[in-house]
Amino acid sequence: MEDYHKPDQQTLQALRNIANRLRISSIRATSAAGSGHPTSCCSAAEIMSVLFFHTMKYRPDDPRNPNNDRFIMSKGHAAPVLYAVWAEVGYLKESELLNLRKIDSILEGHPVPKQQFVDVATGSLGQGLGAACGMAYTGKYFDKASYRVFCLLGDGEMSEGSVWEAMAFASFYQLDNLVAILDINRLGQSDPTPLQHHVEKYQKRCEAFGWQAIIVDGHSVEELCKVLCQPRHQPTAIIAQTIKGKGIPAAEDKMGWHGKPLPKDMAESVIRDLQSHILSSSKCLYPATPSENTLPVSLKNIRMPTPPSYRLGDKVATRKAYGMALAKLGRVNEHVIALDGDTKNSTFSEIFKNECPNRYVECYIAEQNMVSVAVGCAARDRNVVFASTFATFFTRAYDQLRMAAISESNINLCGSHCGVSIVSPGEDGPSQMGLEDLAMFRAIPTATVFYPSDGVSTEKAVELAANTKGLCFIRTSRPENAIIYNNNEDFRVGQAKVIYKTNDDHVTVIGAGVTLHEALSAAEQLKKERINIRVIDPFTVKPLDSKTIIDNAKVTRGRIITVEDHYFEGGLGEAVCSAVVSEPGFRVHRLAVAHVPRSGKPSELLKLFGIDRDAIAQAVRKMLSTATNAK
Repeated sequence: MEDYHKPDQQTLQALRNIANRLRISSIRATSAAGSGHPTSCCSAAEIMSVLFFHTMKYRPDDPRNPNNDRFIMSKGHAAPVLYAVWAEVGYLKESELLNLRKIDSILEGHPVPKQQFVDVATGSLGQGLGAACGMAYTGKYFDKASYRVFCLLGDGEMSEGSVWEAMAFASFYQLDNLVAILDINRLGQSDPTPLQHHVEKYQKRCEAFGWQAIIVDGHSVEELCKVLCQPRHQPTAIIAQTIKGKGIPAAEDKMGWHGKPLPKDMAESVIRDLQSHILSSSKCLYPATPSENTLPVSLKNIRMPTPPSYRLGDKVATRKAYGMALAKLGRVNEHVIALDGDTKNSTFSEIFKNECPNRYVECYIAEQNMVSVAVGCAARDRNVVFASTFATFFTRAYDQLRMAAISESNINLCGSHCGVSIVSPGEDGPSQMGLEDLAMFRAIPTATVFYPSDGVSTEKAVELAANTKGLCFIRTSRPENAIIYNNNEDFRVGQAKVIYKTNDDHVTVIGAGVTLHEALSAAEQLKKERINIRVIDPFTVKPLDSKTIIDNAKVTRGRIITVEDHYFEGGLGEAVCSAVVSEPGFRVHRLAVAHVPRSGKPSELLKLFGIDRDAIAQAVRKMLSTATNAK
């Protein structure tokens, strides 16, 4: 290698010394905690030493400086060795390491972003590389900056399909600023890993996915220095053969030690032995300073340039309104980006792509990786990220969504084709129907769930999502429905709309999306029978506007009917029940999809599952009849 300058012996010894100090700190921390993964830390000690003290460029006093190289500890259970690194560079106090896993310490069992040196939470294995792809894509194509992204994976997580989704993404987009280091220590939690130390098989697999793959001795600081200095023209996988528990004689390459701290006497003996291997060196190593070529970004006040421009009564599908709104937002906000999973002509994110092609990222049919890439793109507040696919396909990425919440990530997801009303024309059947998505997103603590019912409210949802912290989910539908709101209507998170009422209403009906329009049709139908109902559009299912619902239901003597194109479990009906559970005299009757559906026309399926206008009208009549009989 022409550009490679071999480190002098003092530098190499200093790196070895740091590696052993990282081992000592990891052992001490896990022993003090009484839990943790010291053997997993010890296999990665030289890798971490060379990365942080020879290869990476960053400001140790400013971990989130936008110019810094990025690092993701995908094998999150080795968190103590990451904490040890930041103590070694002086960012953390050595004494703080002994508070590992304590309730009042930021040093949790796995990395989380409450630690300033962590961008995304890890610990659910197989997800770090996807987030690293998002960071690398942002660095190369959006920031156009020189920072690089390094991701440390364990060999156990190489069995996760999400890793290979990320591998395919990185090679397709030629992310030559991305380096994955595979800590091949042979042993998993309860068994040896499938390939054990057959590092050449890992190499062939990585190469087959379009990566430059290089095998090294993961405990040789000289080999690591050399390989990490190589020029790259494609994503690089460094396959580091290591020994689990390296430096702990009783645990080296032995099963039964995963996730177990060393007994006190053993820990003291091992630490004394490791200290004896720390040789004097006059060399003090400091991280190299990064280049100042990453421009500052402000994501505040991401606004639409003009109000919506729909006409009352015109029909538009909310999925199309989403695509138009996203393009409109992106037109005037250069940091708005869109991802999709090869459904852009169904979710209508293709409208954004056509207008802003350089800010559209095609993730293909790899929804788990799409969510992880979204999290990576949003890290350090570099982009306002929207990602879309069919609502039902987000179910396969639920772990990534769950981890995005733990990562304190601000990402916006749009799920189209929700409910049984998706099919027109053609009867696609239940595999395409989003019927669990409300339950899924409602269960995530940081999530805001938008359920717009027309083009105006969809455009407002997109704008609000861009400015709302946490995960935002926008549920859109395939059928074309009438515009029911004026363009100047004000929408807010957690604020419902009463869209149909009289001075003598008997029942409050709450619907969203397609079922809101069915409720409006039922209201007109019942009006002919001199039965008046009050119709509410929740707009956001989470947070739900409990006050508006309760105040209006009191007017209708506590009588509420909810109707939703979703399963009974976890959807709008249960949200309303939770909101009114403490109200005396309230009665909620829920209409929803009762079992796994089948192919059929939308009108047939809405009727079959009792969520169409006729079913709503009949439920109102029955509720009033029951009330009369009770009197």
